[in-house]
Amino acid sequence: MSAHSLPAVPVVDVSNPSATSLAALDAACRDHGFFLLAGHGLDALIEHTWRETERFFDADRAVRQGVVRNKENPLGWFDRELTKRKRDQKEVFDFVDPAVAGLDRKNRWPNELHGFRDSMVSFFDAFSDLAQRTLSLLHQTLELSADGRAQIVSDRHGSTVRLNHYPLVDPVPDVEREGLPDLGETALGYHTDPGVLTLLLQDDTGGLQTQSARDGWIEVPPVRGTVVVNLGDCMQSWTNDRWRAAVHRVVPMTHKRRFSIPYFSNPNRDAVVEPVPELCVHGPRYRAVAWRSFIQARTYDNFTDLGADDTQMAHYRIT
Repeated sequence: MSAHSLPAVPVVDVSNPSATSLAALDAACRDHGFFLLAGHGLDALIEHTWRETERFFDADRAVRQGVVRNKENPLGWFDRELTKRKRDQKEVFDFVDPAVAGLDRKNRWPNELHGFRDSMVSFFDAFSDLAQRTLSLLHQTLELSADGRAQIVSDRHGSTVRLNHYPLVDPVPDVEREGLPDLGETALGYHTDPGVLTLLLQDDTGGLQTQSARDGWIEVPPVRGTVVVNLGDCMQSWTNDRWRAAVHRVVPMTHKRRFSIPYFSNPNRDAVVEPVPELCVHGPRYRAVAWRSFIQARTYDNFTDLGADDTQMAHYRIT
């Protein structure tokens, strides 16, 4: 089967991947960086997490304002995030690994929503495990040695979960908009995720698009029972441009609000990201970068307009 005849966004059974599905995964990662996971066994947990997500965003606005994030702590609720210096038409809730007391102290949990934190703990645990299963799938596809596999790793303690709500209207009330940047032309502006990979739950509303090198902007369709996977900037560096960090966006909602839940699988906080030697036949294309400084720059870019585009892995490309 030729690469052109493979599905644009293939479905891969993580519990029993076939050679054909791995070939399709490789082709998709070379072209745009997205594929879908089936066979994960998490349907019941996912349904419960959806209910809790809606409960949070449907709570009184004062409940969400009680856990609002700030420049000192980027965790909690926020409704005026920037992408490419434009304001997104969405509101978010972020948290890190609640199993580590030192990290959980930074999380902001709404006391009014009984059981919400426990539900998010269960989700974080399950998707941390799924992230490792997905990484093994990628190692298998790349046919890496033990040393190569040891370099392409993630750490749940450095990973984050986000709950997204894309309403039909501006999420910021009229009385609070003075001085804010304008909304972008899309609900979420085009961007790449900075980490290793993202495990994404999207509802059936649609609107997620990725930029294919071959076909331009294409849809990442909602497929019931699957988890969306997209590659981050670290994977592009590690694979020395064999695979692409997924450029993606979300178009504005016109008829129905949208929910999504990404688990951002990231490296260890002290990791240094650079190309895997066995994938550098013609030499490395990226300089080494400290993950801690890279993600700090990206997080601050999302909070305020610095007068320039976001920090990108391309800034570390060897020219």
